[in-house]
Amino acid sequence: MSTSRIDLGFPLAIIELLARITSIASITLLVMLFQAEAFHPTGVALKEWIGLFFFPMGVIVGMVVAWWKEGLGALIALGSLAVFYLVYGFLMSNHIGGWAFVAFSSPALLFLAHSLLSAGGRKTGTAEYLVSEFHGRT
Repeated sequence: MSTSRIDLGFPLAIIELLARITSIASITLLVMLFQAEAFHPTGVALKEWIGLFFFPMGVIVGMVVAWWKEGLGALIALGSLAVFYLVYGFLMSNHIGGWAFVAFSSPALLFLAHSLLSAGGRKTGTAEYLVSEFHGRT
């Protein structure tokens, strides 16, 4: 039984371009929020530093890594967002309202989609591809 493979060249290029452009915009906006007068490190409590470690720091690191290793970077960014919601929101009982955190992390979803769709054209499966990308082998 043969399977036909659809050429996803152009749609994948669009997804990659959107991921990169939106990641630049997201990182730029996050950095601007924490510059100069908007952010006072001396006024931040310890539990807030824990939240800041995962969002925005972990999300930014993940999106930067995604420029070279899409799957790994996307997993870092989305994992940081999930841990931020878990630790800062649920365990520390802080109210996290709105969709802003998810919106700023959304480029990671595009990087993940591109990584998974482009893995479909390789001989290995998606899980094997992500593991090989994590270990630096493609």
